[in-house]
Amino acid sequence: MALMPWEVNMVKFETKAVGEGQHPDFRDGANGDVVVPIHMTSTYARKKVDMLQNGYEYCRCQNPTRKAFEVCLASLEKARFCISASSGLAAIMNVMHLLKQGDHIVAFEDIYGGTIRIFNNVMPDFGIKTFFVDATDVKNVEKAITERTKLIWLESPTNPRLRICDIRAISKVAKKHKILVAVDNTLYSPYLQNPLDLGADIVVHSTTKYVGGHSDLIGGAVLINDENLYKRLAFLHNAIGICPSPFNDFLATRGLKTLHVRMERHQQNAQKIAEFLEAHPKVQQVNYPGLKSHPQYELNKKQARGAGAIISFLYKGGQKETEKVVESTKIFKLAESLGAVESLIEHPATMSHASVPAKQLAAVGISQNMIRLSVGIENVDDLIADLNQALL
Repeated sequence: MALMPWEVNMVKFETKAVGEGQHPDFRDGANGDVVVPIHMTSTYARKKVDMLQNGYEYCRCQNPTRKAFEVCLASLEKARFCISASSGLAAIMNVMHLLKQGDHIVAFEDIYGGTIRIFNNVMPDFGIKTFFVDATDVKNVEKAITERTKLIWLESPTNPRLRICDIRAISKVAKKHKILVAVDNTLYSPYLQNPLDLGADIVVHSTTKYVGGHSDLIGGAVLINDENLYKRLAFLHNAIGICPSPFNDFLATRGLKTLHVRMERHQQNAQKIAEFLEAHPKVQQVNYPGLKSHPQYELNKKQARGAGAIISFLYKGGQKETEKVVESTKIFKLAESLGAVESLIEHPATMSHASVPAKQLAAVGISQNMIRLSVGIENVDDLIADLNQALL
């Protein structure tokens, strides 16, 4: 029997996003659904004690709707295995449970505030220390490694300063020391970057963001290639109980179908807005990997297929003036989160990174006059006009 295109990896990203893992079921009794149904069940009946129906036992362990999503996302992230979780932080905690008392983590210093909160306020209770470094220089990462280091945690770009690290070079260092590398790929999505191809061992997503894309679900995912690592993470996922609802997996699968279309529009808008901000007299500095002024502009072009749609910038004013700007937009909604069709604006120091100690914020350059934008897919002229009136 001839292989179908997706079985020999001939199908492109856009085609996989629409159909991978979602082939109509034509078995006896099935309806040939084009869209995978939402399997809202907590458990599965069996005819005999030792015979599971299609391998399904209990919804925390697995669910057909979840399976469809995992297959699709894995194909887009170029991973062999995917584990869907109840949130992005749940996915991170899934990885954290690979560690044991006395282990060390080396992490990029200005990552998502929720991740920093885990590293600062949760993992120490289990005897696990984190050392934050400027990972834009590979040497800083290698210097921080000790015999107790078991995990290197990266974001590229980081949130909210949009700094880029050399994933391939850091992964080579990690392999030399037999250390796992995990990359939170949320800000770029699998459409723009595939860290496993660059040598990383684990990729994490908050599927709440670009994967879902519509601000209507909470979810996360862990993706890996190594089968033994997958088996351990799958066991932990089930044992800890961080499974998502079938409905959220359904929404995430729906989101994947338009990911490529949305990301193109997101990026087009973000590039124009970044250029507008860079020329604005009230703006001190713009952080966006698509600008040639970005210090890792060339590196980003080598390891990613775009610059994403998150922008941060420094306003020429103090905290009160900066807060007035984010409170004055009409189209940009003042809200945390990112990666959805609507544009969002926020003040990182008091919102997404409010749980990070003030000294740590200052050390990584997250100042009181920093503003972060999640650029949506609205008309870009309207978005620029909205920012212009708020900045004036």
